[in-house]
Amino acid sequence: DAFTVAVFAYLAAMVAAFHHLAFRRRVVWAVSVALTAGGLAAHLVSVVARGLAAGRVPLGNMYEYSLVLSLLVVAAYLVVVEGLARIRTLGGFVLAFAVLTMAVAALFLEVGPGPLVPALNSYWRQVHVGSMIVSSSLLALGGIVTMLYLVKERSERRRAASPRPILGGAVDLEALPPHFEASAGEPVPTRWGGVLPSAAVLDRLAYRLIAFGFPIWTFGIITGAIWAESAWGRYWGWDPKETWSFVTWVIFAGYLHARATSGWAGRRAAVIALVGFVSLLITYYAVNLWIVGLHSYAT
Repeated sequence: DAFTVAVFAYLAAMVAAFHHLAFRRRVVWAVSVALTAGGLAAHLVSVVARGLAAGRVPLGNMYEYSLVLSLLVVAAYLVVVEGLARIRTLGGFVLAFAVLTMAVAALFLEVGPGPLVPALNSYWRQVHVGSMIVSSSLLALGGIVTMLYLVKERSERRRAASPRPILGGAVDLEALPPHFEASAGEPVPTRWGGVLPSAAVLDRLAYRLIAFGFPIWTFGIITGAIWAESAWGRYWGWDPKETWSFVTWVIFAGYLHARATSGWAGRRAAVIALVGFVSLLITYYAVNLWIVGLHSYAT
């Protein structure tokens, strides 16, 4: 089916992306992007087929949410990272996240298409859940880039701290030829240090993704409160899902505030963003699967 085609296309694209990461073959990068686009098309077909089979928008449980989340993460990668930022070395990591999300959904979360429970029969479901899933995809992509930034930043610090040759005739094997010019997305693969884009590029990309996703997450929380009032008679009740969504909001708000007002950037800010990414995963997986609350029907 289309879901299986999407998974195997993503797996092949991931292998090609990691090959390009290591060996910088432009044709392999082109193959990886083509496979990713093909997988995305098959992925979209599977989501549409799920909606047609269920007779509704496929956002009613964790299986459907995982399908759409992985779809949007890959789409955001192609548009923002490949298209706008023109960074061509992160595809393998993003596709690994998408494949893992789809595998967990298929192995542990799959349920047949069917009608919604009464609490979900509201037009606010499309507004609230739609905004939460779009923001989750952007924040998750920002979290992936943040992890890569921390790896790259550590590599750059270690290289900067390494002793320089003391003999005038010594040769720096990692020095670039004077005529070389590299774009932000095409760093030279000089051992480990050149495998990824520079730490500054990754830091800036992670910040922009989180800054893009955070207002949408805020809107999702607000619309969720409005929906809660119409469904349960109160705007906020500190349900586990509400609480962890708010915790995630506070962490990412602190990240953006620290960067905007205190001048935090680099590793200190990245640690906050990484904590927010972990909180995002807890909000989705741990709260839905292991903590009983009013949102338990989403499983």
